[in-house]
Amino acid sequence: MITVRKADERGHANHGWLDTYHTFSFANYYDPKHMGFRALRVINEDYVTPTAGFGTHGHRDMEIITYVLEGALEHKDSIGNGSVIQPGDVQRMSAGTGIMHSEFNHSETEPVHLLQIWLLPEKNGLQPSYEQQNFSPAKTPGKLCLVAARDGREGAVTVHQDVDLYAAVLKAGDRTSHTLKPQRHAWVQVVRGTITLNGLALDTSDGAAISNETEIAIAATQDAEILLFDLA
Repeated sequence: MITVRKADERGHANHGWLDTYHTFSFANYYDPKHMGFRALRVINEDYVTPTAGFGTHGHRDMEIITYVLEGALEHKDSIGNGSVIQPGDVQRMSAGTGIMHSEFNHSETEPVHLLQIWLLPEKNGLQPSYEQQNFSPAKTPGKLCLVAARDGREGAVTVHQDVDLYAAVLKAGDRTSHTLKPQRHAWVQVVRGTITLNGLALDTSDGAAISNETEIAIAATQDAEILLFDLA
């Protein structure tokens, strides 16, 4: 079964400095039919104006992944990390027992476009931690690149949840597939471009929840970038 979440059905808020779209209920957007999928709790698509950003604020008991599409995002946190996240980078922050951080557009002239992804951890009260890796899936077009996993295999960032997160950059006409093991589920998020997912047409920023399927077949009808979550 595949349930499509169209981009234009998402929650939306424009704060001037931040233009944000919510796949699942978040902040002032509440929809009891869209509270998350499996351990996936948040997918926010954010556009942040130059020099603006999220001031210091706190999180706890959440796995937070940042995926930058365009521009650069500057990060600082209370456990001593400071970095700039750019396209091709994947940042994972485990909030655990509590962490404070801030995120700002690193540029004085260009906006930053990013996805903020939250996963519920497999247990609460973890030690806060941070990890950032560059993967550049554009260097291997047409292939699913593992960027986050519970066991951190293949150089993926480690997340404290039973999930494998893949990224792929596809040229028009590229095809790729992923096999789901029994009792596994998936979420596919179209970052940009257009694809077909088991024959269903998906456009930029569309998502799809997948259950009771064995094979996920993805074909790019235009140049595209996708994220695929393999979830318990």
